[in-house]
Amino acid sequence: MIEFKISKKLQSASGTMILDLDFQVKENDFVTLYGASGSGKTTTLQILSGLMNPDEGFVKVKDSFWLDTNTKINLPPQKRKIGYVFQDYALFPNMSVRENLLFALEKGQDKTIIDELLQTMELVSLQHQKPNHLSGGQQQRVALARALVRQPDILLLDEPLSAIDTEMRLKLQDYLLEVHRKYNLTTILVSHDISEIYKLSDQVIVIENGTITKQGTPSEVFSSHSNSGKFQFIGEILKIEKENFIYIVSVLIGSNIVKVIAMEEEIKTLRTGEKIVVSSKAFNPILSKLK
Repeated sequence: MIEFKISKKLQSASGTMILDLDFQVKENDFVTLYGASGSGKTTTLQILSGLMNPDEGFVKVKDSFWLDTNTKINLPPQKRKIGYVFQDYALFPNMSVRENLLFALEKGQDKTIIDELLQTMELVSLQHQKPNHLSGGQQQRVALARALVRQPDILLLDEPLSAIDTEMRLKLQDYLLEVHRKYNLTTILVSHDISEIYKLSDQVIVIENGTITKQGTPSEVFSSHSNSGKFQFIGEILKIEKENFIYIVSVLIGSNIVKVIAMEEEIKTLRTGEKIVVSSKAFNPILSKLK
């Protein structure tokens, strides 16, 4: 369990903003921080990791305080069991893949974790390559593996997939889920991609102008109404065409285009380019607009 209650004055593009957050994260949950740029998401990760201090508040993990401004407790980043993956990879360019991972080892730590992570992230054949010889997706896998070397309790992900093409992004999402489950992590992700959030997250925390405006499951946060469909996919509306008394809605789901039959009352609030949930109930497709 993570208990996070902090306040910090920040300077944003629109002026002074107070980041005032109070939330809890259950152990082994995958949680996403969602909101506009400048709302305080990255600052939240930095405070949790110890890279930035709040003006006041506390961070409690399990039964231990990592930070408490009242009692002057403030563990340095190296004493917090956290792995941190950045958007820009932050790999050492002069080191090979294996050397980047070895550098992250703690003194006296068993080196067998390196081979395990190379295997898990499918990097064995690339272990002697330098980062500049790797694709963006391969570099991000190395960054993720390096963040796991010290076997952290908490994994922080600051938009790690935003600069990667769609096909590789989907593959890396699978890697994230695999390591989250395999290493029993509590994972906190910053993301603007709603389909990614649906695929990965147990909970979503929406931050607007430094405060939490909504929290819940992806369906509770983004769907205009809840449903009990047997499956759910997030897609983008490409086209809405009328044929006699029905409408054909072309939806991009991942790299596939799916055509869904809809009635007039269903498409009244839908527009091309919008994100929607495609689900089923009793074999009938349901289109739900995302908030």
